[in-house]
Amino acid sequence: MDLVLDFERPIVELNRRIDQLRELQAQNGVDLSASIGQLEVQAVRLQENIFGRLTPWQRTQLARHPSRPYLTDYLEGNFTEFTELKGDRCGYDDHAIIGGTARFKVLGGTPDGDDGLGGEPVLVVGHQKGRNTKENLYRNFGMARPDGYRKALRLFKLAERFHLPIVTFIDTSGAYPGLDAEERGQAEAIARNIMEMARLKVPVVAVVCGEGGSGGALALGVANRVLMLDNSVYSVISPEGCAAILWRDRAEASRAAEALRLTAQDCLRLHVVDEVVPEKAGGAHRNPVETVTSVGAAIRRHLISLLHLDPQQLTNDRYERFRRLGALQVEST
Repeated sequence: MDLVLDFERPIVELNRRIDQLRELQAQNGVDLSASIGQLEVQAVRLQENIFGRLTPWQRTQLARHPSRPYLTDYLEGNFTEFTELKGDRCGYDDHAIIGGTARFKVLGGTPDGDDGLGGEPVLVVGHQKGRNTKENLYRNFGMARPDGYRKALRLFKLAERFHLPIVTFIDTSGAYPGLDAEERGQAEAIARNIMEMARLKVPVVAVVCGEGGSGGALALGVANRVLMLDNSVYSVISPEGCAAILWRDRAEASRAAEALRLTAQDCLRLHVVDEVVPEKAGGAHRNPVETVTSVGAAIRRHLISLLHLDPQQLTNDRYERFRRLGALQVEST
């Protein structure tokens, strides 16, 4: 059974009543279509009202929903011939990060795809969470160790060598803070990824599809274009971590979420991301196929705009994009 968030319960209960009436109508042959229609209208209005006024903390809860599409779902929906490449060539392989070569699916209509991109080889790298306890233990809840970031960097360099565009998917609460990760150079691995991604001479498009937490996210996020799903979050720290530092109480997470400006709308306004990919009311976990398709279309559109740039223009474009972050315009008095 899918996890139901507190603010979703009124909608779920109303839909359950609708299903009960339909079942009763089917079993007894009683015409309940008028009542069902009225409840359906109420359900639509209630959903629009609730999801049209989500707080930053509620969006954080949606970003963490275990039924949201994960990297493997985007691979299945938008790519073919995915070949996973494992290992950091230092003796480790991190299951929290998946990467490999793939081809964009060819869309219907023309041999090359309706929007001009179909069948082209790309490199895809991203965080992968699990949907249950067993999978999460295997994936370490999407929190990568330095081995994962070194694997990602190895694949980035491979893509550069073979002139492959890079697509990254970001979905992590942060890099793994365990002792073994620190012993193997977690901070150095993240810093090196950030430095080397800035220099890549191929197009890079990053998608924040769930949580984008701290350096663990940025190590895959130094891109020419950064996209973000409507109910995703992107921040320097989790709300719980921020609350623990500022108020010494993780229960103040909702208050911290307000202060962090971590929603997609905030990030777009602050030019941290370049486009917000909309989700249907109810969240990506209620419409996973449509969400996957929308993300794929957005990636294609941005890659097409980048493919005409030469290698030096790509690195300059990426450099200028990040130099613009945090710029302030001071008015003279």
